[in-house]
Amino acid sequence: MSITRRNLLGATTVVSGALALLRTPRARAQPKTGTLPLALSRLPYTPVVVPNGATLPWVMKDGVKEFRLTAEVIKHEVAPGMTITAWGYNGRTPGPVIEAVDGDRVRFIVHNKLPERTSVHWHGLLLPNGMDGVAGLNQPHIEPGETYVYEFTLRQHGVFMYHPHSDEMVEMAMGMMGFFVVHPQAPETPRVDRHFLIMLHEWFVAPGTSVPNPNVMTDFNLFTFNSRAWPGTESLVIKTGQRVRVSFGNLSMDSHPIHLHGYRYWHVATDGGAIPLSARTPMTTINVPVGSTQTVEWVADVPGDWAFHCHKSHHTMNAMSHELPNMMGVGQKGVEEQVRNVLPGYMAMGQNGMGNMMDMGRPKNTLPMMTGDGPFGPIEMGGMFTVVKVRDALPSYADPGWYHHPQGTVARKL
Repeated sequence: MSITRRNLLGATTVVSGALALLRTPRARAQPKTGTLPLALSRLPYTPVVVPNGATLPWVMKDGVKEFRLTAEVIKHEVAPGMTITAWGYNGRTPGPVIEAVDGDRVRFIVHNKLPERTSVHWHGLLLPNGMDGVAGLNQPHIEPGETYVYEFTLRQHGVFMYHPHSDEMVEMAMGMMGFFVVHPQAPETPRVDRHFLIMLHEWFVAPGTSVPNPNVMTDFNLFTFNSRAWPGTESLVIKTGQRVRVSFGNLSMDSHPIHLHGYRYWHVATDGGAIPLSARTPMTTINVPVGSTQTVEWVADVPGDWAFHCHKSHHTMNAMSHELPNMMGVGQKGVEEQVRNVLPGYMAMGQNGMGNMMDMGRPKNTLPMMTGDGPFGPIEMGGMFTVVKVRDALPSYADPGWYHHPQGTVARKL
């Protein structure tokens, strides 16, 4: 690659990241939102924001951006009170986000610490056939303990993904996936102020256990944003008037219709590229099909705490069993007291709905089905749920707490 002013600028801006990589092979978690300044980035693009996530550092070697990925077994907190044994990259699920620029030459050194063989497929990227990562078709499997190198030149920009193509049913079900973001060479107009990435995923973890079951195909009981379930999901903090972009990735078994309260947004891109201006569609709910990325954009001009969630109702619940009988309207007088003699904390299921069942007894390492407290009481959500917090004044991107409504603007009891 020839040395250009852009190359030199890019190399200069990541010196600290490169030094960090030399000290440790781990991905670097993004700083807590409270430490992020509001000033615009000096880069020619807007770096992504990964709620509950990390970005992958790199070093420049002979004109090539070199990244390191380690596939391994990890411990991962889904939300406070629940930790699972998952598989991921560099100690995380989803794996750290790869960021580069269209035209970059990139190299990935992939080491396998899993108990089985693996590979890495660069989902949606245009690259040489031998770098596509389908084990057995394009390359040998990466056996446990082995290290492989992928190297290619980036030929398009957009939001893509990476994941295994070796025993992928098991490995993706266990959490192995990540985003690959390629920024355009020229700054975009209008400039985006905040670009969030959210990987959608679903799991089955039997109550009281910690290992996801990769054999489950339809009856999942945990649904996550960036492998976190509410109330463990970070809020999206935005200053009033900022242009916001959110990219969703989906490598789960279901489509997910993601709904934003208080706004409409525009569908601006897929993993196939940007959508022409004439074809962009306004919507409040975007369906994210399996195996795709979808990107939306809007201007956050109305302050408040706005719900942001999947609109499949079971996907905004935590661990549950679909085998429970339907007890709506069934009298259960005296049942709770008798069962509690055997199972302390038992609560009769669903006679009058489940909204009051957040604190019912449950096995260890199991989240309540619906949980989380807001300024007016229980929020009664779970799973794929978070809050977009838009504020007129922000000293930083720290969570600003709950919104203070102007007098007379809250629904009230007559």
